[in-house]
This record gives sequence, structure tokens and C-alpha cells, in this order.
Amino acid sequence: MLLLISPAKTLDFATPPLTQQHSQADFLAESSQLIEQLKVLSPSDLSSLMGISEKLGTLNSNRFLQWRLPFDLENSKQALLAFKGDVYEGIDVSSFSSEDLNWANQHLRILSGLYGLLRPLDLIQAYRLEMGTRFSNLTGKNLYEFWGNKITDRINQQLLEQQSNSLINLASNEYFKSVKPKLLNAEIITPVFKDWKNDKYKIISFYAKKARGMMSAYIIKNRIQDPEKIKQFDSAGYAFSAEQSSNNNWVFLRKQDV
Repeated sequence: MLLLISPAKTLDFATPPLTQQHSQADFLAESSQLIEQLKVLSPSDLSSLMGISEKLGTLNSNRFLQWRLPFDLENSKQALLAFKGDVYEGIDVSSFSSEDLNWANQHLRILSGLYGLLRPLDLIQAYRLEMGTRFSNLTGKNLYEFWGNKITDRINQQLLEQQSNSLINLASNEYFKSVKPKLLNAEIITPVFKDWKNDKYKIISFYAKKARGMMSAYIIKNRIQDPEKIKQFDSAGYAFSAEQSSNNNWVFLRKQDV
């Protein structure tokens, strides 16, 4: 079974890593191609392209100019330890044992605009490049065209290696669009998290993101291989709702005022 999550805009390269274990990303050659095209953009160009401030445009321009291979623990950090944000707050990797990290490296994958598909312990250097960015490149008019079938093909390969046909989609719509479901040799299950507010259940972005992280941690720490066992997820008061769920969209409800 594979789990898919999104990356985060916020990064932490200041805190020392929890482990020296690391791996190398599969698509660094493709990442290098993107970097070479991004390096020629000015900070103003990047600000306009990404809809960010001039300050962030300058920061990311410098990041692209400083990006270098090979990656090691001196110039890079493991992806799961570098990303910060709501999903990663829910994962709480600081609570992981070394066995948890190893299992996560086998079963958790992070989608990325720059790196394509990452294992948790794959080294990355600081960047910002959201998958939905309309970055015209040598392959196409956006990053979805740049990645084409590569991410999907690699997921299929890894599912085959695991002798599994289950994919748990905990990524955002923006990132999951880089995967082509019709070409996947897998049953895709998408958990949906809803909170009670104003007398009805609704998706509240902050809580839904954090819940996706909590479910990722729940699966990892319990070594879940059978998707049906995901329905037992009860972290932070969520509970599976058979009534609101469909075959492949599994809804988890939390009835408390937020």
C-alpha cells in the first residue's frame, strides 16, 4: 500500500535532522532540468509567476541559483523532516521511531512540483514550486505537462514491487492532478474529513489538512496494509461514516464545534 501526500510551502532547514538515514530522489535529473530553466528568471519574474511577494521572489531566486548536486546531509535535508505545515503538524514526525521512519520510507510518498515524487527520507534542497504553477518549460506549458506519465509510472512500479494494488490519496487536488488515475494499476481510496460547524458537516481546510497528516501517521505507526483497517481511524475525535461515504471516498466526521 502506498500513501500520497502533498508537500508544504513552509520549510525547516535550521533544525538538525532526527536521523542520519537518507535516500536520493528518483527524479533528480528532471529536477535539474527545471532548475536550469528557473535560474534564468529574475526575482520579479518569480514573484509574478508564483503570485508571491518581492521578498519571497528574491528568496526563491537565490534558492534556485544555489541549488547543486550531489545532495548530502551538509547541503540538504530529508523531505519529511524539512516540510512544515498543517499536514506535517498532523504527522508529527518527531514522535516517530526509527522503525516508523523506515516503514514510512517504504510506504509514504510526497508529490512535488520540483522533485516529482519523494520518499520521506529523500534529500531535498530548499525550494518553492507548487504543482499548479503555470510554469512554461521545454516540455509543456505547465508542470503537469512536464511530469506527464512519469509520476504515475513510478507509482505503478512501486506498487508492483510491494505486490499491492491499494493507493491511499491524502494529497490535495492540486497535487493529485499530477497522477493519472486511469493509468494506475490500483484501487484509489480518498479519505475526506469533515467537521461540524454551523449545524452541518463541512470540510474546513486547516482541520482537513491536519487530519490527512494524522491519518498518515496512524497508518504508519500501525503498519496498516489492509485499507479496510483505515476505517478504524479515530484520532482527534474523527470517526468513519459509512452513511456519508461512497465506494472510494471514505468520509470521517468529527462532531464538535470548531
